Amino acid sequence: MIRIYNTLSKRKEEFIPLEEGKVRMYVCGPTVYNLIHIGNARPMIFFDTVRRYFEYRGYEVNFVSNFTDVDDKIIKKAIEEGVPAEEISQRYIAECKKDMEGMNIRPATTHPLATQEIDGMLDMISTLVEKGYAYEVNGTVYYRTRRFADYGKLSHKNLDELQGGNRALLVSGEDEKEDPLDFVLWKPKKEGEPYWTSPWSDGRPGWHIECSVMSKKYLGEQIDIHGGGEDLIFPHHENEIAQSEACSGKEFVRYWMHNAFLNIDNHKMSKSLGNFFTVREISEKYDLQVLRFFMLSAHYRSPLNFSADLMESSKNALERILTAADNLHFIAEHAVRGTLNEEESAKLEEAGKFVAQFEAAMDDDFNTADAIAAVFDLVKYANTNASEDSGSLFASSLLAELQRLCDILGIITERKEELLDEEIENLIAERTAARKAKNFARADEIRAQLLEKGIILEDTREGVKWKRA
Repeated sequence: MIRIYNTLSKRKEEFIPLEEGKVRMYVCGPTVYNLIHIGNARPMIFFDTVRRYFEYRGYEVNFVSNFTDVDDKIIKKAIEEGVPAEEISQRYIAECKKDMEGMNIRPATTHPLATQEIDGMLDMISTLVEKGYAYEVNGTVYYRTRRFADYGKLSHKNLDELQGGNRALLVSGEDEKEDPLDFVLWKPKKEGEPYWTSPWSDGRPGWHIECSVMSKKYLGEQIDIHGGGEDLIFPHHENEIAQSEACSGKEFVRYWMHNAFLNIDNHKMSKSLGNFFTVREISEKYDLQVLRFFMLSAHYRSPLNFSADLMESSKNALERILTAADNLHFIAEHAVRGTLNEEESAKLEEAGKFVAQFEAAMDDDFNTADAIAAVFDLVKYANTNASEDSGSLFASSLLAELQRLCDILGIITERKEELLDEEIENLIAERTAARKAKNFARADEIRAQLLEKGIILEDTREGVKWKRA
């Protein structure tokens, strides 16, 4: 039995899917105007692990995670570069997918793009206007927050407290609104912005309506799990509930899951503090498997502190797992005896307790920290009980068990093949020749190929220098 902490009820609840054997799951994806940062990586890694565990438990998972590809930040970047907004979003979707691959995050069942779902947004907004939940002023459509009786049920905020106590939460343009707490569903275009034609104005959707429409299209009016960072609880997820439930008249989401913040050296990550790291920057110092391991080493609802020391200890911990896997592989390949003896059968049966320990941790609100502890117990057990005298079946069975648990966590137990120095020098020479010939695509390809093998290049006045990550 899997139990999930539901933000809505503020308690752990037994997971009962809407449809037996199936999980419908939506996770808010990034706004694609730059390389993703390590704060974006936490929900990506965690919810990928949740999906993997449901599949391990035999569920068929329909996992939807969007890309927000129309937004003020994307438009600003496009104006700065003098290119269409679509060029910016497509570029950073491609870069995001590279980083996701590096973190061993599997592609979602569907990765919808907001710009391709405008018709659905126009339909939902029209329905909300018809039902009296929305109204138009000078081409802008607003949602009547007070009309939705349950507003605030997810964030546990009271509407009157919001209005009286926290003006910072109010959306701009309140002189036009019937109520300062009403939020935007559609806004008219400004000069030079991308726009779509609507019954109200040439313009673009508000952010909140996008996720309501995409989850409805790809998962249906009701879904099992909606996830994201805790910064999305209010107003984004609160507004999604208001829109979706007013439109359908049904409960929108059964289980709301939110991961806690990521801090950097005990401070909130921000560009102004100079402690802002992209996943790409981390990949130049560490294999992204180390980042994944680090992210899963704490419970998802606990704040996580990122530091160089903690990344080093994650690297060392991961190394222990890889070394144990290497040893088991070596024993299995070189063993004289293939069959299991009686003692080994008993030991394999005993090893089953680590799998049970792992499952108990994951069943209890996806406690990846305790699941990793179970993996280390299995590693210790394998190191103690498998030796050169062991049979190949015993060693390979322990290895399969270790790989199975690591795979649920998205941890790859096989080491990347190391390139020889000569191979590296040859690829660098080929890259230099490609750059001279202005074949920059090939030069970038070689740099990416080397980075994937843990080789970092630095272009200096004295030529190209390289080091192993």
